[in-house]
Amino acid sequence: MTSGVIKLIPNILTTLRLILAVPVCLLILNENYPAVLWIAFIAGLSDGVDGLIARKMHAESRYGAIVDPLSDKTLLISTYVAFALVELLPWWVAAIIVTRDVIIITGAIVYHWQFGRYDVVPSIWGKISTAVQIIFSLMLLTHQVYPVFPAISFQIGLWLVILMTVVSGVHYVYTWSVKAQTIKKGQNNI
Repeated sequence: MTSGVIKLIPNILTTLRLILAVPVCLLILNENYPAVLWIAFIAGLSDGVDGLIARKMHAESRYGAIVDPLSDKTLLISTYVAFALVELLPWWVAAIIVTRDVIIITGAIVYHWQFGRYDVVPSIWGKISTAVQIIFSLMLLTHQVYPVFPAISFQIGLWLVILMTVVSGVHYVYTWSVKAQTIKKGQNNI
């Protein structure tokens, strides 16, 4: 393989992970949790591999910077919505997660239209929120196949998901509002 083709591998893996949201959602709706666990394992593996290849081969791209977090969010949102539909968790939890991401995406689009290029840089709170959502969803899926977790772990996990989703959402809105205000002040002083 040529170096150019190898450099496409991270973007291909990221795109495939985005596509995996469809079977994950359908399998949860059909309550085929063993298959969902396998796909989640493949998605997690591809997430690590695409980042590793991108860094080692110096194949980072604007596409990857945008689609990689979009793939993660699409998988998580579809998973949480499917969980709510099969009543593994309350619908309002999925609504909080979806609302936070809609606000962030809308804010990014508005920022791009008003001020120009929007560089996708996840905050520490966003990373923590994503990690907590992933861990909780894997715990919930695993429990459907191998019921090993005590009930209290789901209560704690659920409240951590809610807390970190809200904290990261507020942090993103605050951070980008401050950036927008700084740019506006700079434009008004010209």
